[in-house]
Amino acid sequence: MKKFDPEELKQYDGRDGRPIYVAYEGRVYDLSGSKMWRKGLHMQRHQAGQDLTTEIQGAPHSPEVLARFPQVGVLEKKSAPERAIPAWLGALLHRVPMLRRHPHPMTVHFPIAFMLAAPCFSLLYLLTNNHTFETTAFHCLGAGVFFTLVAMGTGYYTWWLNYMAKPLRPVRVKRWLAAVMLVLAVTAFVWRLADPTILRLQGAGIFYCLMIFSFVPLIIVIGWMGAAMTFPVHKE
Repeated sequence: MKKFDPEELKQYDGRDGRPIYVAYEGRVYDLSGSKMWRKGLHMQRHQAGQDLTTEIQGAPHSPEVLARFPQVGVLEKKSAPERAIPAWLGALLHRVPMLRRHPHPMTVHFPIAFMLAAPCFSLLYLLTNNHTFETTAFHCLGAGVFFTLVAMGTGYYTWWLNYMAKPLRPVRVKRWLAAVMLVLAVTAFVWRLADPTILRLQGAGIFYCLMIFSFVPLIIVIGWMGAAMTFPVHKE
Protein backbone atom coordinates (compact mmCIF):
# COMPACT_ATOMS: atom_id res chain seq x y z
CA MET A 1 0.00 0.00 0.00
CA LYS A 2 1.02 3.58 -0.50
CA LYS A 3 3.06 4.99 2.33
CA PHE A 4 2.27 8.49 3.58
CA ASP A 5 4.30 10.69 5.85
CA PRO A 6 2.48 13.34 7.96
CA GLU A 7 3.40 16.17 5.58
CA GLU A 8 2.12 14.31 2.53
CA LEU A 9 -1.06 13.35 4.36
CA LYS A 10 -1.83 17.05 4.94
CA GLN A 11 -2.31 17.49 1.19
CA TYR A 12 -5.46 15.34 1.32
CA ASP A 13 -7.51 17.84 3.31
CA GLY A 14 -10.67 17.87 1.19
CA ARG A 15 -10.29 21.49 0.16
CA ASP A 16 -10.64 22.65 -3.42
CA GLY A 17 -11.89 19.21 -4.45
CA ARG A 18 -8.95 17.28 -3.02
CA PRO A 19 -9.57 13.77 -1.54
CA ILE A 20 -10.36 13.44 2.16
CA TYR A 21 -7.85 11.22 3.93
CA VAL A 22 -7.39 10.63 7.66
CA ALA A 23 -5.12 8.29 9.56
CA TYR A 24 -5.93 6.08 12.50
CA GLU A 25 -3.44 3.74 14.20
CA GLY A 26 -1.14 3.80 11.20
CA ARG A 27 -3.83 3.22 8.57
CA VAL A 28 -4.90 5.89 6.09
CA TYR A 29 -8.58 5.92 5.09
CA ASP A 30 -10.33 7.68 2.22
CA LEU A 31 -13.43 9.41 3.64
CA SER A 32 -14.27 11.34 0.48
CA GLY A 33 -17.62 9.54 0.26
CA SER A 34 -18.74 10.50 3.75
CA LYS A 35 -21.41 13.19 4.14
CA MET A 36 -20.03 13.88 7.61
CA TRP A 37 -16.75 15.17 6.15
CA ARG A 38 -17.97 17.94 3.88
CA LYS A 39 -15.05 19.97 2.55
CA GLY A 40 -12.72 17.93 4.74
CA LEU A 41 -14.11 19.13 8.08
CA HIS A 42 -15.93 16.88 10.53
CA MET A 43 -18.19 18.30 13.24
CA GLN A 44 -16.55 21.71 12.82
CA ARG A 45 -13.56 20.40 14.77
CA HIS A 46 -11.61 17.66 12.98
CA GLN A 47 -9.70 18.56 9.82
CA ALA A 48 -8.89 15.96 7.17
CA GLY A 49 -5.26 15.25 6.30
CA GLN A 50 -4.32 14.47 9.90
CA ASP A 51 -3.68 11.55 12.19
CA LEU A 52 -6.81 11.27 14.36
CA THR A 53 -5.65 8.36 16.51
CA THR A 54 -5.81 10.43 19.68
CA GLU A 55 -8.80 12.61 18.84
CA ILE A 56 -11.11 9.73 17.99
CA GLN A 57 -10.81 8.41 21.55
CA GLY A 58 -13.09 11.24 22.68
CA ALA A 59 -15.60 10.76 19.86
CA PRO A 60 -19.17 9.61 20.59
CA HIS A 61 -18.67 6.69 18.19
CA SER A 62 -16.17 3.85 18.03
CA PRO A 63 -13.23 3.73 15.59
CA GLU A 64 -14.96 0.84 13.79
CA VAL A 65 -16.88 3.37 11.68
CA LEU A 66 -13.68 3.86 9.65
CA ALA A 67 -13.93 0.26 8.47
CA ARG A 68 -16.79 1.36 6.21
CA PHE A 69 -14.34 3.28 4.06
CA PRO A 70 -11.44 2.06 1.91
CA GLN A 71 -7.94 1.98 3.30
CA VAL A 72 -5.64 3.67 0.79
CA GLY A 73 -2.32 3.42 2.56
CA VAL A 74 -0.36 3.45 5.78
CA LEU A 75 1.14 6.28 7.79
CA GLU A 76 4.88 5.80 7.57
CA LYS A 77 5.93 8.00 10.43
CA LYS A 78 4.46 7.22 13.81
CA SER A 79 2.64 10.04 15.51
CA ALA A 80 3.85 11.47 18.78
CA PRO A 81 3.37 9.13 21.73
CA GLU A 82 0.10 9.45 23.56
CA ARG A 83 0.00 11.23 26.88
CA ALA A 84 1.15 8.85 29.59
CA ILE A 85 -1.47 8.02 32.19
CA PRO A 86 -0.97 6.31 35.55
CA ALA A 87 -0.91 2.52 35.39
CA TRP A 88 -3.87 2.18 37.78
CA LEU A 89 -5.97 4.51 35.61
CA GLY A 90 -5.00 2.64 32.44
CA ALA A 91 -6.05 -0.64 34.03
CA LEU A 92 -9.34 0.88 35.22
CA LEU A 93 -10.13 2.30 31.77
CA HIS A 94 -9.38 -1.05 30.20
CA ARG A 95 -11.76 -2.76 32.62
CA VAL A 96 -14.48 -0.08 32.45
CA PRO A 97 -14.23 1.65 29.02
CA MET A 98 -17.23 3.91 29.71
CA LEU A 99 -15.12 5.86 32.20
CA ARG A 100 -13.18 7.28 29.25
CA ARG A 101 -16.17 9.00 27.65
CA HIS A 102 -19.18 9.10 29.92
CA PRO A 103 -18.51 10.52 33.44
CA HIS A 104 -18.93 14.16 32.46
CA PRO A 105 -21.95 13.71 30.14
CA MET A 106 -23.65 11.70 32.91
CA THR A 107 -23.00 14.21 35.72
CA VAL A 108 -23.40 17.51 33.89
CA HIS A 109 -27.20 17.20 33.67
CA PHE A 110 -27.62 17.41 37.46
CA PRO A 111 -26.20 20.94 38.01
CA ILE A 112 -28.06 22.14 34.93
CA ALA A 113 -31.37 20.86 36.33
CA PHE A 114 -30.87 22.04 39.90
CA MET A 115 -29.39 25.43 39.04
CA LEU A 116 -32.36 26.12 36.76
CA ALA A 117 -34.85 24.78 39.30
CA ALA A 118 -33.66 27.18 42.01
CA PRO A 119 -34.67 30.39 40.16
CA CYS A 120 -37.86 28.71 38.85
CA PHE A 121 -39.11 27.81 42.34
CA SER A 122 -37.98 31.20 43.63
CA LEU A 123 -40.14 32.84 40.97
CA LEU A 124 -43.09 30.67 41.95
CA TYR A 125 -42.64 31.81 45.56
CA LEU A 126 -42.58 35.45 44.53
CA LEU A 127 -45.76 34.98 42.50
CA THR A 128 -47.71 32.91 45.04
CA ASN A 129 -46.10 33.70 48.40
CA ASN A 130 -46.20 29.96 49.06
CA HIS A 131 -43.24 29.22 51.32
CA THR A 132 -42.96 25.61 50.19
CA PHE A 133 -41.73 26.90 46.83
CA GLU A 134 -39.04 28.98 48.56
CA THR A 135 -37.94 25.97 50.62
CA THR A 136 -37.75 23.83 47.49
CA ALA A 137 -35.69 26.53 45.78
CA PHE A 138 -33.25 26.48 48.70
CA HIS A 139 -32.92 22.69 48.55
CA CYS A 140 -32.33 22.82 44.78
CA LEU A 141 -29.68 25.49 45.33
CA GLY A 142 -27.84 23.25 47.77
CA ALA A 143 -28.00 20.31 45.39
CA GLY A 144 -26.84 22.58 42.57
CA VAL A 145 -23.73 23.59 44.53
CA PHE A 146 -22.85 19.95 45.21
CA PHE A 147 -23.39 18.71 41.66
CA THR A 148 -21.60 21.70 40.15
CA LEU A 149 -18.48 20.60 42.01
CA VAL A 150 -18.98 17.03 40.73
CA ALA A 151 -19.51 18.20 37.14
CA MET A 152 -16.47 20.48 37.25
CA GLY A 153 -14.34 17.58 38.50
CA THR A 154 -15.50 15.20 35.77
CA GLY A 155 -15.17 18.02 33.24
CA TYR A 156 -11.49 18.51 34.03
CA TYR A 157 -11.01 14.74 33.91
CA THR A 158 -12.60 14.47 30.44
CA TRP A 159 -10.69 17.52 29.19
CA TRP A 160 -7.39 16.03 30.32
CA LEU A 161 -8.05 12.46 29.21
CA ASN A 162 -9.89 12.90 25.90
CA TYR A 163 -8.72 16.33 24.75
CA MET A 164 -5.17 16.26 26.16
CA ALA A 165 -5.95 19.50 28.04
CA LYS A 166 -5.83 21.49 24.81
CA PRO A 167 -6.76 25.19 25.25
CA LEU A 168 -10.12 24.84 23.47
CA ARG A 169 -12.29 27.96 23.48
CA PRO A 170 -15.48 26.20 24.69
CA VAL A 171 -13.53 24.69 27.58
CA ARG A 172 -12.10 28.08 28.57
CA VAL A 173 -15.54 29.69 28.52
CA LYS A 174 -17.16 26.84 30.45
CA ARG A 175 -14.37 26.81 33.02
CA TRP A 176 -14.64 30.49 33.89
CA LEU A 177 -18.43 30.69 33.81
CA ALA A 178 -18.76 27.55 35.94
CA ALA A 179 -16.39 29.10 38.49
CA VAL A 180 -18.43 32.32 38.55
CA MET A 181 -21.67 30.37 38.94
CA LEU A 182 -20.22 28.27 41.74
CA VAL A 183 -19.10 31.35 43.68
CA LEU A 184 -22.52 32.95 43.27
CA ALA A 185 -24.30 29.76 44.26
CA VAL A 186 -22.22 29.19 47.37
CA THR A 187 -22.66 32.83 48.40
CA ALA A 188 -26.43 32.65 47.85
CA PHE A 189 -26.69 29.34 49.73
CA VAL A 190 -24.82 30.63 52.79
CA TRP A 191 -26.78 33.90 52.66
CA ARG A 192 -30.13 32.07 52.55
CA LEU A 193 -28.98 29.68 55.30
CA ALA A 194 -28.22 32.65 57.55
CA ASP A 195 -31.41 34.55 56.67
CA PRO A 196 -34.40 32.39 55.62
CA THR A 197 -36.42 35.53 54.80
CA ILE A 198 -33.87 36.96 52.38
CA LEU A 199 -36.01 36.30 49.30
CA ARG A 200 -38.44 39.05 50.21
CA LEU A 201 -37.95 41.87 47.73
CA GLN A 202 -36.72 44.36 50.29
CA GLY A 203 -33.23 45.82 50.51
CA ALA A 204 -30.58 43.11 50.20
CA GLY A 205 -33.24 40.65 49.00
CA ILE A 206 -33.14 42.31 45.58
CA PHE A 207 -29.45 41.49 45.22
CA TYR A 208 -30.15 37.93 46.36
CA CYS A 209 -32.79 37.59 43.63
CA LEU A 210 -30.38 38.91 41.02
CA MET A 211 -27.83 36.32 42.08
CA ILE A 212 -30.38 33.49 41.87
CA PHE A 213 -31.75 34.53 38.47
CA SER A 214 -28.25 35.03 37.06
CA PHE A 215 -27.96 31.22 37.02
CA VAL A 216 -30.30 31.09 34.01
CA PRO A 217 -28.06 32.89 31.46
CA LEU A 218 -24.96 31.26 32.94
CA ILE A 219 -26.41 27.77 32.52
CA ILE A 220 -27.58 28.57 28.99
CA VAL A 221 -24.11 29.69 27.86
CA ILE A 222 -22.31 26.84 29.65
CA GLY A 223 -24.72 24.31 28.17
CA TRP A 224 -24.39 25.80 24.71
CA MET A 225 -20.60 25.60 24.84
CA GLY A 226 -20.74 22.00 25.99
CA ALA A 227 -23.17 21.08 23.23
CA ALA A 228 -20.99 22.87 20.68
CA MET A 229 -18.13 20.49 21.49
CA THR A 230 -20.27 17.38 21.05
CA PHE A 231 -22.68 18.53 18.36
CA PRO A 232 -21.09 21.51 16.55
CA VAL A 233 -23.31 23.57 14.27
CA HIS A 234 -22.45 23.00 10.61
CA LYS A 235 -22.11 26.19 8.60
CA GLU A 236 -22.71 26.11 4.88
